[in-house]
Amino acid sequence: METFLMILMLTALAGMIVFIVLAFVKGKGNRLKNFAKSGSCLFALVVIALILASIGEEAPVAQEVTAEASAEDKEAEEKVKQQEEEAKKAEEQAQKEQEEQEAKEQAKKEEERKAKEEEERKAKEEEERKAKEEQEAKEASVTVSQEQAVNMAQDYLNYTAFSKSGLIDQLEYEGFSTEDATYGVENITVDWQEQAVNMAQNYLDYTSFSRQGLIDQLTYEGFSTEHATYAVGQVGL
Repeated sequence: METFLMILMLTALAGMIVFIVLAFVKGKGNRLKNFAKSGSCLFALVVIALILASIGEEAPVAQEVTAEASAEDKEAEEKVKQQEEEAKKAEEQAQKEQEEQEAKEQAKKEEERKAKEEEERKAKEEEERKAKEEQEAKEASVTVSQEQAVNMAQDYLNYTAFSKSGLIDQLEYEGFSTEDATYGVENITVDWQEQAVNMAQNYLDYTSFSRQGLIDQLTYEGFSTEHATYAVGQVGL
């Protein structure tokens, strides 16, 4: 483009020189007129050439500005894209770290739960072991007299009703020591409240009682006031 404009300007300059020469060669009357015409045409050509040259100079500048703006826009776009990718990576990393933390906490809770269960299991086994050892030691230390006391206590309860203290007294009356009699009564399965009800009914089957009189009689037989009162209520007094 610049070469073309240079050629155009040189052509216009050469033409101007030619027109000047021709203006002088032609008639004297028309010399000034022809010169003016030639000068006007050449001036117009020079102006056009200058305008084109100016446009030709501005065009690359505009192109350069446009190219620079496009490069800046592209660079800004790439920067924004890079920031978005970095933000996305940071978010993914944070989520990954959170999931790992939650997994660690869950694993820790599970480990603590298993440790607690294992501790409870061992404690239960230890308790059962001690209970078994105590029972074995107790059974090993039981004397023949104590075994007989247990059997006689059960026989008496199969025959009639007794309070706990009344049954111990009965075994002592049979010749057992207080220790053996107590052992015999404490090593049988019995509901003393039910025994109170049975004795209350036995008394009513034999003779008549007032409510308070029957409570007093059951208390005398060794039952607690609570058991005696409950029993009297159960038999209808």
